[in-house]
Amino acid sequence: MADDFDIARIDEVIHGRIRLGIMAFLSGVDRANFNELKARLQTTDGNLSVHLRKLEDAGFVAVTKRFEARKPLTEASMTPAGRKAFVAYLDAMQGLVGKSG
Repeated sequence: MADDFDIARIDEVIHGRIRLGIMAFLSGVDRANFNELKARLQTTDGNLSVHLRKLEDAGFVAVTKRFEARKPLTEASMTPAGRKAFVAYLDAMQGLVGKSG
């Protein structure tokens, strides 16, 4: 229904292609390591870092850094606020495209 159409409901932090990919991937896992995200999203280290930072600054993603077998390991996970924002984003997108059926 046209009443659901409200472009202002689209979260600009999530809406970017790489950030949306990060959120979509993290919504189905507990956590993902940096290299896994980079491969899945087909992006560079620098690009992924920038987008993770933006999501982290918004409180949507938690990034942890540690060492495993003396090698640095960066992992990301979706926060409860991020899950709520992602669901709201999906609901807003549904409102833009209309209800099917």
